[in-house]
Amino acid sequence: MNTAKQLSARERITALLDDNSFVEIGALVTKRNTDFNLSQKEISSDGVITGYGVIDGNPVYVYSQDSTAGSGTIGEMHAKKITAVYDLALKVGAPVIGIIDSAGLRLQEATDALNGLGEIYQKQTMASGVIPQITAILGPCGGGLAVLSALSDFSFMTENNGQLFVNSPNALKQNFTAKCDTAAARFQAQAGNIDFVVKDEAALLESIRNLIVLLPANNEDDASYDECLDDLNRLIPEAVFDNKDTSHILTEISDDNYFVEIKKEHAKEMVTGFIRLNGVTIGAVANRRAWAEDSGVLSAEHDGTLTAEGCLKAERFIRFCDSFGIPLLSLTDVEGYKAELNQETIIAAAAAKLTYAFASATVAKVNLIIGKAFGSAYVTMNSRHIGADMVFALSSASIGMMDENQAVSIIYEGEEVDLKEKAKEYKELQSNAVSAARRGYVDSIIDRATSRKHLIYAFEMLFTKSVHASSKKHGTV
Repeated sequence: MNTAKQLSARERITALLDDNSFVEIGALVTKRNTDFNLSQKEISSDGVITGYGVIDGNPVYVYSQDSTAGSGTIGEMHAKKITAVYDLALKVGAPVIGIIDSAGLRLQEATDALNGLGEIYQKQTMASGVIPQITAILGPCGGGLAVLSALSDFSFMTENNGQLFVNSPNALKQNFTAKCDTAAARFQAQAGNIDFVVKDEAALLESIRNLIVLLPANNEDDASYDECLDDLNRLIPEAVFDNKDTSHILTEISDDNYFVEIKKEHAKEMVTGFIRLNGVTIGAVANRRAWAEDSGVLSAEHDGTLTAEGCLKAERFIRFCDSFGIPLLSLTDVEGYKAELNQETIIAAAAAKLTYAFASATVAKVNLIIGKAFGSAYVTMNSRHIGADMVFALSSASIGMMDENQAVSIIYEGEEVDLKEKAKEYKELQSNAVSAARRGYVDSIIDRATSRKHLIYAFEMLFTKSVHASSKKHGTV
């Protein structure tokens, strides 16, 4: 008997898709292997239901593993059904949504099962950057299936029933489930392996529907649109920009205050997500100095530096947006790099990846400097210097090498001068928005209240941006 919390594989599909839109493919496909005790077992649809349908009118392909049929394990024909869905999705240019609830590979089929899993990996690799791939984890997703989840673009997981792991928590040295459940949704979300943690299955499936309507169907599709009923010239309350949690700023700027945050639990010092401006989906990346609980109370603050985790989080998001032609907006408020021993081992490589992602992206790129923009960390954050198409700055922004007080203490070290006066002079000449604008590094200094309309007009102007593809195969960063 099913409950609202535990739907069957078929019910999950029907709840995900528009009413009466699901068309099943391969309903009669079943196992060929008869080794061990498989010949005595009937595995309906070989443990996975596959087909296609629509979400809010958008065609999608879907597969849903059935834990009641062979525990949803992946065997030869199970895998072939999934790869067949990918083949069709690639032909027509439509997203693939996979619902995972499986005990893993089918042991009785051994190398055939391993071959099947490898073929799914290959199809996912071929589909990467061509069609959106979404994974929903509603049950166990262990071992090789965890890689399947990581190969997709976005992953969802329920708090109660979802389990994601390469090695079982009990198999980890010096760990046991009661101490640290490494398969739990919160653990995996904080590690950056899950994009969305949702309370139950119904809410998760609805969240996927909301994401699909934001995304283009494929890499050749025009950007996703929706009718904009919000005032394009709506003024933003100036106090909004005093909020250290930049997710609130993005929410205010967006049409009808619409914002979908990606990887909310991971690397919170960097915000990534989708907003809409004049109905167009925009990918947003922002530095964040503090974050709040659902109650609105600030739970932690950050020192305004780039971290390796934040860089890698933003880099993957930027690459997704660039692959699917989604314009990019960045809100810059950064003072440098995190100064910690563990960060020093990886921050250069991570910052290089973020720099490369921004610099190589060919979509429209707009940067709004809302606070401090210091040193090479500022350069990395979608600056004009690495290819931003339009750069705006608030009048209160500081742009330069470093804080003026630190700068003059270095410049005039050992000299008897009025450091306060020199700091004032340095800020006027080298460390403010006006000085950067005079050199062409900032296109316009704007008011807080008018930021929404300036961003909308900038993206409208850049709508037809076209960059000729390079002859190189791919970069190496």
